[in-house]
Amino acid sequence: MNASITGGLALPAVLTAHLAAHEARDAERELACYAADAVVTDEGRTYRGLAAIRAWLSRAASEYTYTSELTAVRQDDDTHWTAVRHLEGDFPGGVVDLRYRYTLTADRIAELTIAP
Repeated sequence: MNASITGGLALPAVLTAHLAAHEARDAERELACYAADAVVTDEGRTYRGLAAIRAWLSRAASEYTYTSELTAVRQDDDTHWTAVRHLEGDFPGGVVDLRYRYTLTADRIAELTIAP
């Protein structure tokens, strides 16, 4: 991840690990970034706990073919970060910029909300 994307910010290790695992589409590495009671909201659906998040990751990884580029990351406050990914693929609409809004606790992701 280059400094122009992060604006020179030093990202928390868990966020760096999650972004890399997500880019590699490595569900197990990505899952390791979440707290045991984490919550993910994507496409209006909420997934609570590691078992539900694992199922979501498995489904999401195989549902569409797409390319993804991380275009921005910002720190909103001490525990909240936002990453923006530009996606192009065979999903409805074909192009979208998604905001990944993270809430961090200790060294894990407590909550992730993904939305345009």
